[in-house]
Amino acid sequence: MTGSIEMASLLSEIYQSTSYVVAFLMGVSAIGTAIGFGLLGGKFLEGAARQPEVAPMLQQKMFIIAGLLDAVSMISVAIALYFVFSNPFVASFLTTVEAIGLK
Repeated sequence: MTGSIEMASLLSEIYQSTSYVVAFLMGVSAIGTAIGFGLLGGKFLEGAARQPEVAPMLQQKMFIIAGLLDAVSMISVAIALYFVFSNPFVASFLTTVEAIGLK
């Protein structure tokens, strides 16, 4: 009985650690994307103020870079969802438990 309690405790620690890492990943990607958008918008406004005739070309390039910046945060969301719903650490833990024969 104590073996199953210890395994449940280890499993809950894996879920807890994974949720901390997912929250950190999402937070860092959101902060990085926000900083990137701030720098991008500021540089676009500087460039458009200096040379208004090239503003449409700069705007087109700005939107391309903005899409790439947004893609970085979407990739982190996908990785976070992978770890939340299909946690590879839990799968390897359960495989190890079955291989040892503790179940």
